[in-house]
Amino acid sequence: MRDPYDVLGVSRSAGQAEIKKAFRRLAKRLHPDANKGDPKAAGRFAELNSAYEILGEEDKRKAFDRGEIDSEGKPRFQDFSGFGRGDQRAQPGGFGGDTTFETFSFGPEGLRRARGRGARGGGLEDMLGDLFGGLHPDRGGFEGFGPQAAPRGADATASLTVTLAEAAHGAKKRVRLPTGKKVELTVQAGISDGQQIRLRSQGYPGPGGVAGDALITIHIAPHPELRQDGENLRAEAAIGLDEAVLGTSVRVPTLDGAVDLKIPPWTSGGRTFRLKGKGFPTKAGGAGDLLVTVSIELPKEHDPELEAFAKRMRQRASKS
Repeated sequence: MRDPYDVLGVSRSAGQAEIKKAFRRLAKRLHPDANKGDPKAAGRFAELNSAYEILGEEDKRKAFDRGEIDSEGKPRFQDFSGFGRGDQRAQPGGFGGDTTFETFSFGPEGLRRARGRGARGGGLEDMLGDLFGGLHPDRGGFEGFGPQAAPRGADATASLTVTLAEAAHGAKKRVRLPTGKKVELTVQAGISDGQQIRLRSQGYPGPGGVAGDALITIHIAPHPELRQDGENLRAEAAIGLDEAVLGTSVRVPTLDGAVDLKIPPWTSGGRTFRLKGKGFPTKAGGAGDLLVTVSIELPKEHDPELEAFAKRMRQRASKS
C-alpha cells in the first residue's frame, strides 16, 4: 500500500485534527455510494480507510513514524542481534559479566524495545525474567524455574473500518492481523465507533505456545449524507425559495434507502423534521430517529422580480 501520508494528502507534521479533516473530506468524495459507476471506487476507499487506521491512532502513527510498522500496520522487526555487544569476556553459562541484551515485544502499545545487563553469576535468571516480561508464578512466569503455567503471548491489535449501514445492521468482515493471519469476525448490529472486539487466542503465540488475544477496534466511516448523533441520525434537505413558500416533497436518505419527506408550505430555513424509527439501532432493541433539517437555496441566476419582491417586503416590514 502507498504511504498513508500520501494517501491522505497531508504532511508528516500534520496534527490529528488535520488528519481527521482530510479523511472526512476524502471519504465523502471516494465513498462507493458516491461513485456507483466506478469499479475502482471500493479499492480507493479501502486504501483510504487503511491509511486512516494507521494515522488516525496516535500510538499506531508513532509506531509507523519510528519504522516499527509498515503501511499495512504489520510490524517490522529490525534488530535481534541483542546478546553480547561490545567487549565481553566469557563467563560460566555463556554470558559475559557485562553482557548487554535487548528484548522486543509488540502489543497494544506498538513495538517495545528494552535493554538490560546480565549480572556476573546469576545473570541468566535475571535475563530470562526480562525476556519473558518479568512474570511471576501466579501470572505464568518463570521465577524459580519450577513447573509453572505456560506464559501467555502478547495481544495483537488491529483496526477495521465499516460503513454506517454495516454498523447499524451488522456484518461479517475479514481482517488481517499484524501476525499475518486473516480472520473473520462478526460486527454486531448497533456497534459504536471506537468499540473493540476481542478474538480469543488469535494474538501472538507465547514461549509456551499459549497465544494472546486479538483486539479489533471498529471505526465507522463517514456517510456522504447522514451524520450519527447518538441513537439518532441527521441529514439536510435543500429546497428552493418557492418550495419553502408553497410546500414540496423531497427525497431524503436513510440506512434502508431514500424516502419521501413532505415539506409543508411556509417552511423556514433551519426547521427540523423527525422521521420516527429511521435512526441508529438502540441497546433496547429499537431505533432512534432521523432528523432532517431544511435549508433554503436561492436561485443560481439573478431574478429581478424576486429582488423587487424582496424590496417591497423590506419596506413593508420597516413601516410596521
